[in-house]
Amino acid sequence: MQIKELARATGVDVETIRFYEKEGLLPAPARRDNGYRDYAQPHLERLSFIRHCRALDMPLSDVKRLLGFVDDPAAHCLNVDQLVDEQLSRVRARLKSMRALEKQLLQLRSRCDGHHPDGASCGILDELVSAAHGEACACHPVR
Repeated sequence: MQIKELARATGVDVETIRFYEKEGLLPAPARRDNGYRDYAQPHLERLSFIRHCRALDMPLSDVKRLLGFVDDPAAHCLNVDQLVDEQLSRVRARLKSMRALEKQLLQLRSRCDGHHPDGASCGILDELVSAAHGEACACHPVR
């Protein structure tokens, strides 16, 4: 199959497929007489594997390591477990950070109810301007 067919079958952009080839994640396909790449079922399966790992937000370095385990089934599974545990730790850290961000945004949002009678200013904008001047704001109080 041509690269555009592989892209369509996997949902991976053509340029991304070329990048994965360049990075050694996807083996270079055979070439047709006209010079076009000729991808086969193993390319489709490997690219689908890569796409799934990336959907789990795994860095390419980890995907490459996982592909090494796929290529060498005799490799010890504990290394795979460790790699997934490390990714889980990164995800948990990001979740914690996102919860803190949510809290800050909720604090900021509480400064304005959307009604500004008699030319009153917006509490959210007031808070953001204060922060821009280095002052404490609802979402970043001085400590």
